[in-house]
Amino acid sequence: MNENDLSSTSRTNWAALEAMSDEDIDYSDIPPLTDEFFEKAVLRVPATQAKNLVQLDPDVMAWFQSQDEEYRMLINSVLRHHIEQDSNQKTA
Repeated sequence: MNENDLSSTSRTNWAALEAMSDEDIDYSDIPPLTDEFFEKAVLRVPATQAKNLVQLDPDVMAWFQSQDEEYRMLINSVLRHHIEQDSNQKTA
């Protein structure tokens, strides 16, 4: 990318685009997403986010989500409590 790319402005008519309905959009140059596509699809997570991924069993996730809207903070709190308890047991 060069400096000219950064200074150029979009020629998109955003007002016209926002006024369009889904039916008005021309999708003819986009191939349909078939079952075969999804069978071969692979989820790619950016490296910066991947380091924080933890795979939880669906029932565990459902339980945390049912406890609180801030279930991510609750999960973190439970894990932190476990670490503190484990550290206390090792020093005792």
